[in-house]
Amino acid sequence: MKFGSVAIAQANGAVLAHSITYSGGRLRKGRQLDKADLEELAAHGITDVVVAQLEPGDIGEDAAAEQLAQSLVPDAERAGLRLGKASTGRVNIYAKDVGVVEVLSDRIHALNALHPMITVATVPEWQRTAPRNMVATVKIISYAVPQAALEAACLAGQSALRLRRVACKSAALIQTSVGDGDTGEKGHKVTAERLDRMSVALAPSHVVAHDITPLSEALLQSDADILLILTGSATSDAQDVAPEALRQAGGEVTHFGMPVDPGNLLFFGHLRGRPVIGLPGCAKSPAMNGADWVLERLLCAVPVTPRDIAGMGVGGLLKEIPQRGRLRDA
Repeated sequence: MKFGSVAIAQANGAVLAHSITYSGGRLRKGRQLDKADLEELAAHGITDVVVAQLEPGDIGEDAAAEQLAQSLVPDAERAGLRLGKASTGRVNIYAKDVGVVEVLSDRIHALNALHPMITVATVPEWQRTAPRNMVATVKIISYAVPQAALEAACLAGQSALRLRRVACKSAALIQTSVGDGDTGEKGHKVTAERLDRMSVALAPSHVVAHDITPLSEALLQSDADILLILTGSATSDAQDVAPEALRQAGGEVTHFGMPVDPGNLLFFGHLRGRPVIGLPGCAKSPAMNGADWVLERLLCAVPVTPRDIAGMGVGGLLKEIPQRGRLRDA
């Protein structure tokens, strides 16, 4: 692509790079100039214009953006995404449902490194989203790019985006009481609000004594798709009441603790094929905490491993929750 100032006589078919205002009219940038436009400009004494001229092997910005978006999401219906209409070298990509966004970051990095005028920006990987939320935008920065570079970008970014829809439709929150008068109402209300964002129904409040056996029995009695535990006394060790109750019920603890604050004292595992999360005490607050990241993924049947948890430390220092009993900087 050639870019620069040219005489009017050489601008037919070129793309206007800067808007031009003249007496009685205006031509906006991005317009492909035709003979009538040039005659109009000449009639008003304009002799030169700044334009972009496509060369053999170039592809225009809208066509390029559309091709790249379709390579990122080749089957939009299956991926749970919708591609917007190409305009000014941009195609926006939207979620069609509630869920979390899967981003194959290595592919996005690879395509963004191929040509400075070919770009894709996405939301963070596994971000919760809702219908009509934008999850990515494809932008061709210049008015055209080489076809060869575009083809390489399409290959690098093949199928890099999809929505992981919510797989769990029901949840149960089992809370334990240490006899301090806590009815569990606050924890149940906040958890219901979290789940409502994901269109997941929460079973009625269920509070048991802070002991291994009653908690274990409550876990076994529930038929919810996902089980959540919120203890009246913080889970301070992998052998504490809540993890041991899960084991006694026949389940398994996959991981305890996480490098996210608030949210350190989380554990998760499974029972009879269903995910189980031991929520940290900070989950009684509606503020973002590490449990949100794990909960949202597991609700969408996205596996979470100890390695995944270990990788959450960078960016894991979240906003402090004033309601915590012991603040970071007290």
